[in-house]
Amino acid sequence: MNVPAATPPTQRESLARAIAQVNGLVLGKARQIELCFACLLASGHVLIEDLPGLGKTTLARSLAATLGLGFQRLQFTADLLPSDILGVSIFDQEMRGFRFHPGPVFTQLLLADEINRAPPRTQSALLEAMAEQQVTIDGTSHALPDPFFVIATQNPVDLAGTFPLPDSQLDRFLMRLSLGYPDTQAEHDMLMGRDRRELIGKAPALLDTETLKALRQAVPNVHASEALVAYVQRLITATRQHAQIHVGLSPRAGLALLRAARALALMRGRQHALPEDVQNVFVEVAAHRLVPAHGNGDRVALAKSVLHGVAVD
Repeated sequence: MNVPAATPPTQRESLARAIAQVNGLVLGKARQIELCFACLLASGHVLIEDLPGLGKTTLARSLAATLGLGFQRLQFTADLLPSDILGVSIFDQEMRGFRFHPGPVFTQLLLADEINRAPPRTQSALLEAMAEQQVTIDGTSHALPDPFFVIATQNPVDLAGTFPLPDSQLDRFLMRLSLGYPDTQAEHDMLMGRDRRELIGKAPALLDTETLKALRQAVPNVHASEALVAYVQRLITATRQHAQIHVGLSPRAGLALLRAARALALMRGRQHALPEDVQNVFVEVAAHRLVPAHGNGDRVALAKSVLHGVAVD
């Protein structure tokens, strides 16, 4: 077995400090923060579906500050146009030609707030950006910054004036997460502590861009054994044969699952992925990609039933 070289200790230490700082800013959400970092290292994007006021924006701003990333927040509304996201070409009389004016998507961390309040045409403006890290305007492709990470939010309860994300858009998100209410101790510490915005404003950047890029490049080198790949294949097959699932996971979803498991293994100091890594990310990677056989079925419950029904060996 060809085992890749271990991640340098300085990179692992910087990553650990960065995770610890975000945990100090967003209290009581250690698992969600770990999964956000795994998603970022796996070169994916994350969709956070939850009620207002539970820390979605705080999490995005904390990640941007801790990682030293350029940050833009874009509020999605019914009248938002694709050009409001991507940018527009405007005729420049002095140049006697069109000049491209980049939109807010040209940043390293984009918070797409309440993405489902924009119509499908506007939602689809992010498809190329999220899949290929570029946008095409008037036949010209423009590269986005590296790294490029999208955190999108949507409200699962207030459906007035919203447009459900199509499956093609959902598939662009490596994971879908939910923050939920904080536990009693975390809420007490938050109420007794200083304003989160003030703390974020003073938070130092603990992971530079070059280190982040190096960690992302190391993820594909984390070893996945034949047995682990076979386990992933059994999970994928189970979603396609499940009586309550109309559309199961695609091969692209299988690749996303392996990528997320590798990133989690790297974060935990290993150069090989384990079945536990796959299990720890499966629901967040798989649930939003499943299409229930009976209307609006519980996708999370379906993903959990698949996970519990497939043996490791």
